[in-house]
Amino acid sequence: MKMYIQPFVQFMEEEKGLSRSTLEAYQRDIQQFAEFAEGCGLEQPDNVQRSHLVLYLGRLKEQGKAAATISRSVASIRSFFHFLIREGITNHDPSVLVELPKAAKKKPSVLMQDEIERLLAAPDVSAPQGGRDKAMLELLYATGIRVSELIALNVRDVHIDLRFVHCGGEAGKERVVPISREASQWTQVYLDEQRPALLRPRKGEEAQTKQEALFLNVSGQRLSRQGFWKIIKKYAQEAGINKDITPHTLRHSFAVHMLEGGADLRSVQEMLGHADLSTTQVYAQTARRNMKEVYEMHHPHGGNRTSHESKN
Repeated sequence: MKMYIQPFVQFMEEEKGLSRSTLEAYQRDIQQFAEFAEGCGLEQPDNVQRSHLVLYLGRLKEQGKAAATISRSVASIRSFFHFLIREGITNHDPSVLVELPKAAKKKPSVLMQDEIERLLAAPDVSAPQGGRDKAMLELLYATGIRVSELIALNVRDVHIDLRFVHCGGEAGKERVVPISREASQWTQVYLDEQRPALLRPRKGEEAQTKQEALFLNVSGQRLSRQGFWKIIKKYAQEAGINKDITPHTLRHSFAVHMLEGGADLRSVQEMLGHADLSTTQVYAQTARRNMKEVYEMHHPHGGNRTSHESKN
């Protein structure tokens, strides 16, 4: 089956317009399943039956894979067999009637306002990398864009004067997101002072690509997702934040803080680039919980203090 993986990935890229990260996930899922099938002596797609797929999913569960990961694997395998059917390679789909595990809805990790302020204040803006990191963190929190969208930004995508950023989004869905005055100011400082220090002009087409990228690493190349992961982990530690912070944390925090501040759900949905409103609603639930905690902590008759205690 391995010989069909690359044509499948190419089909998903050309016909579905999926992002690079999504394509890599598809390829990884199918590669792992193909290796399992090979170990079972299943050389051709026609040999794979529903029982084999159930056994494979059981193996994933034994390995401690999350329900969401197992569900994604099934979706990948199903898409793979639909492609094989379309190409006339097989005429059956072994994933039919396979029950998906119910994934528990995970509460998004959100930083409190004081934690946000400590994180944003952590970079040393006197150094080129520090100025770049300050601009990135401010821009992420101001817009709620994905980290993949942040590092894909080119200089022309950020409009400082008009205070908005133009980002590509997933599956080629472009959108325009407003940015705060502070984020635009720090981005302008980075463009004027720090980015020229990071940029290392070279001859040829490669140099032009590097010049277009907004955020650069110390080699003058476009900063990677892995590079940003290390950056945010570093500043979280320096800021004394003990929560498990991921590159998505500022996106979650942006959404919850916007809703807590009175923004309507539809506007937040558009800024986040969610296709379905239900995806955004999880932030509304978190925002309501956070507001309840603030009320109970600070209101004289809140749940955490008795009226007798408040009088004292």
